[in-house]
Amino acid sequence: MSKKIILLAGPTASGKSKLAINLAKKLNGEIINADSMQVYKEFSILSSRPNKFDIKKIKHHLYGIVSVKKYFSAGDWLKEVKKKVTNCLKRNKTPIIVGGTGLYFNMITKGISKIPDIDTKTRNKVRVLYRKLGSKKFYEKLLELDPKVEDKINPNDSQRMQRAYEVKLKTKKSLYDWFVKTKSDFLEYDLKKIFIDIPRIDLLQKISKRTELMFKANCLEEVKKFNSLKLSKNLSANKLIGVQEINQLIKANITLNECKDLINIKTRQYAKRQNTWARGHMKNWNMLYSKNFSILLKKTLKVTS
Repeated sequence: MSKKIILLAGPTASGKSKLAINLAKKLNGEIINADSMQVYKEFSILSSRPNKFDIKKIKHHLYGIVSVKKYFSAGDWLKEVKKKVTNCLKRNKTPIIVGGTGLYFNMITKGISKIPDIDTKTRNKVRVLYRKLGSKKFYEKLLELDPKVEDKINPNDSQRMQRAYEVKLKTKKSLYDWFVKTKSDFLEYDLKKIFIDIPRIDLLQKISKRTELMFKANCLEEVKKFNSLKLSKNLSANKLIGVQEINQLIKANITLNECKDLINIKTRQYAKRQNTWARGHMKNWNMLYSKNFSILLKKTLKVTS
């Protein structure tokens, strides 16, 4: 049984899905999602999930598997990936793990910390505290509890802040102490690591084009349906690019063109962060790109052979 797994990463809108589908056709592969927003059932358009035609061509896994109402951690994702990889290999299929969430790929290549499960009571206590204090004061309180998180957590990242707080509160150890000793569960596998290193000018064009396609596909209605669920603003799904901007459009605070511009700006900023992550955490990956798709596919096949 082959132990080869293909890891295909890259910034948002770089063409990962198209490349993954073509790789899967050539390599008898199946595609496994590594995007933290594409796991949600309610967001197929804004998350740019593969469409029904793509899914008919090649089997896809872990897309639209959980509701936005549910908490789905990186650890939960890793558990599901292990199952899917094992199942693919048993059937002599090549697992192609594709997405833009750097943390997910980091867990595959470097492992995940063995933090004990945090009970619901503690988790709810932290969330109530966050809502009571607000982001700024909660961050200050977190630094008092766990000074080691300073400069490691963005003060605007509500989910990460609450996670750090609950871990220190429950285990008496810093979240970052837990990260010290980690080991990958995929050491026995032959990991073929590819990052689509698309030039900025090409990426900006793709981002603008994708935003237009999202509106043609009626992402406005998707956000309205999400709003009707009346969920907590602290949920991860609220961070999806486009949700806040479209809500401003719904409230008539901005025009349609202004909404599109804001989404493009946010997406470009996100892509920049993804590229920064890659430079810091994916130094031993194969950085590939060609404007000619056939050439890019050939380059990728050569790396994966």
